[in-house]
Amino acid sequence: MGVVLKLENVTKEYPGVLALDKMNLEVHEGEVHALMGENGAGKSTLIKVVSGAIKPNGGKITYLGNDYEFMTPALSKKLGIGVIYQEFNLVPELSVAENIFLGQKLTNGITINRKLMNQKAKELMGNFGIDLDVTVEVKTLTVAYQQLVEIAKTISSNVKILIMDEPSAPLTNREIDAMFRMIDQLKKRGIAIIYISHRMEEIFKIADRITVMRDGKYVGTKGIEETNHADLIKMMVGRDLDEQFPTVEKEIGEVVLEVQHLSTPQLLKDVSFTLRKGEILGLAGLVGAGRTETARAIFGADTKSEGKVMIKGKETHIRKPKDAINEGVALIPEDRKKHGVLLDMSIRDNVSFICIQNISKAGFINRKKDIALSNKYIKELSIKTPTKEQLAKNLSGGNQQKVVLAKSLASESDIIIFDEPTRGIDVGAKKEIYMLMNALAARGMAIIMISSEMPELLGMSDRIVVMHEGEVMGEMNRSDATQETILELASGIRAQEDKTR
Repeated sequence: MGVVLKLENVTKEYPGVLALDKMNLEVHEGEVHALMGENGAGKSTLIKVVSGAIKPNGGKITYLGNDYEFMTPALSKKLGIGVIYQEFNLVPELSVAENIFLGQKLTNGITINRKLMNQKAKELMGNFGIDLDVTVEVKTLTVAYQQLVEIAKTISSNVKILIMDEPSAPLTNREIDAMFRMIDQLKKRGIAIIYISHRMEEIFKIADRITVMRDGKYVGTKGIEETNHADLIKMMVGRDLDEQFPTVEKEIGEVVLEVQHLSTPQLLKDVSFTLRKGEILGLAGLVGAGRTETARAIFGADTKSEGKVMIKGKETHIRKPKDAINEGVALIPEDRKKHGVLLDMSIRDNVSFICIQNISKAGFINRKKDIALSNKYIKELSIKTPTKEQLAKNLSGGNQQKVVLAKSLASESDIIIFDEPTRGIDVGAKKEIYMLMNALAARGMAIIMISSEMPELLGMSDRIVVMHEGEVMGEMNRSDATQETILELASGIRAQEDKTR
């Protein structure tokens, strides 16, 4: 197979940060080339160099035999370089079909041929095995379906190399399998794919070769048959990682949160469960099951039509997020860009944003307390940054997630809801977050963890509540939970069996 893309000694430096340090990469025609490394390793910077989003300080880019000092967005698009970023580039008010073919000419003379556009969009989505109404506005779709639209949009143009940055993060197993089938078709057409993911099982299922980065440097490239999980982790973090899900001694106490017959106008139907002091309660379910909607209803972000939320034995009247924060409830949202981190503010300002009143007196911020608070969480969460004044938008995705965690922890909440806490985070940082969650539980905090990763649910939860189409299907202790049982409940199989008896 011929070489499609080659990077030689590519360097990118920001003030105080060497994001890429003489980085090398070689990608072949028709291969899936996985790019791996911890958060802050330089993966996002590298793909932005390739796509022309940023200009490197040095090095050479060779694409289809031609040498370039740097790319521009227009040039990379013209050359057939497509990128699917972690953060979507969709227009919420436009339809699925309009987003897919935005900027492409599908016209009858001077007017848009909407019938043809909708037909082609439906065919593209059909390649994923997804039956989706392509005429609906993108803003009405779940995160998972928005991701599929993003993928379809990118491959609708004539790409020669496709860069996919954590494309499977919001997808269910069925949707991931559909995406893999599409990738296989692209490979057969000779399209090269750079695939960035922290999910080891995906890498070993789909990749042909793997390149590992660490601290902006090239560590090595290996064929998939030449390596294993432990070898890759050691290359990524520079050390062995023992016990993926660390255990901790803790005492589970009294009920601190009780959800009674919670319903919403859109989805939730009679949702009830309890959460205890020192407990990690896992919420399992497929996309559309109502896990995030349950969290938002508890937190006051969505309107309840029926039901009660009891905190420490007393009924609360949480109508907006501020009420929840005042009741000691924090929500770490699934979409950190949209609902979590304040991108144009510093790490320090992000950390103190919710608890500003606690570090102020007579309307003036106590700078000493403000600085101490940010320094505490930068250290405690190992946030990789040259300074606490770094803008959040300049951090890697994983470090942005840590800032969201810090912001919520600084509010001194007793109950924390983690919605996909390790989405898009590498194995080293995942363990840090698992250790933090266990430490919080050991201190008596109560945690609800929403996760689409089965090993995470089974490895971290003391109890698991399983949801399907807005209803609770079942509940089990950690010792009784298996992947098979959870999937049966999450897919509604057991409910259907019960109805037919």
